[in-house]
Amino acid sequence: MKIPYVDLKAQWSVEKKELLPQINKVLSKGQYVLGGEIDKFEKNISKICGSKYAVALNSGTDALTLGLKLLGVGRGDEVITPPNSFISSTTSITHVGATPVFVDVLNDQNIDPNQIEKRITKKTKAIMPVHLTGRVCEMKPILRIAKKYKIPIIEDAAQSIGSKYFNQPSGSFGEIGCFSAHPLKNLNACGDAGFLVTNNYNFYKKAKILRNHGLEDRNKVNHFGFISRMDIIQAAILNFRIKKIDSTVKKRRSNAQFYLNNLDRSFYFINDEKEYQFNTYHTFVIQTDKRDKLINFLNKNGIGTAIHYPIPIHLQPASKYLKYKKGSFPITEEQSKKILTIPIHQNLSRANLSLIVKLMNKFAKQNFK
Repeated sequence: MKIPYVDLKAQWSVEKKELLPQINKVLSKGQYVLGGEIDKFEKNISKICGSKYAVALNSGTDALTLGLKLLGVGRGDEVITPPNSFISSTTSITHVGATPVFVDVLNDQNIDPNQIEKRITKKTKAIMPVHLTGRVCEMKPILRIAKKYKIPIIEDAAQSIGSKYFNQPSGSFGEIGCFSAHPLKNLNACGDAGFLVTNNYNFYKKAKILRNHGLEDRNKVNHFGFISRMDIIQAAILNFRIKKIDSTVKKRRSNAQFYLNNLDRSFYFINDEKEYQFNTYHTFVIQTDKRDKLINFLNKNGIGTAIHYPIPIHLQPASKYLKYKKGSFPITEEQSKKILTIPIHQNLSRANLSLIVKLMNKFAKQNFK
């Protein structure tokens, strides 16, 4: 593949001379569980996310699951969320025994606030907006609804580290914000990692206990927890990469702007950034009726792509018990047939971007009706 959809090898090549000594330093200390690197990461990431507290965890999925537990969501409860996210959003809801209640999305692939209220019942215990592609949801109307019905918000901010809405950071709108530091994210570990942020001190203290078996100290447990500690080496890697997050986002935004300025917008549907949004472009998604044909064309020309996501969650076999069917969420289903993610990562050169645009515009010209 001439230009892969993601190029982690290129990232490692650039960073390894500086990063390997950091890893060696951690290993040389002999403290491999929790400790200084974790504390340092939590302090740094809470500032970036505009929250008082952060808790380093094993994954974004664990962050969502633990966040729901902190909110008291459990068996018999309902959580409102969109059906077009990665499956972990829904998985976390089912893991605490609750039922996901889906709401369709807007053209920008984020949850439609106008449809949330009609899905609220006496069983609704949380609203989980998902900031897909690095674009923060329309949080003002969502916050109004949550306040009206006194329902807490838990943000799935896995794809939106550094994104803003009216200059407020992603993850800081609700009671709890949940992030992933998976290798494919803008702030990425070399393995699984995640974290949650909150302004609630009680949530913060309880999360730190629950992530470590529920241990109050070495021997005492008041609440049974689970193992969701961030690995110390991953924390060291993230502490190194967190210094580069601004430049990473700047490069991805520059790449996105190049696409926006040069792709044939009469053929490809692309969501523009609104004046009150600051998108970090975890992914750059275009929509076209010729999606599958375009994938083959780009692949033959050495350009990697991905689909986020081809099967909506409500149509997954695991969701049969929820009794949704085709047509339940028409916008999500229509988008799933058209969306395509093209390379956007920070290691792309201008020559790479120009080639992608040239090929995509060639395809558009050949297939325009």
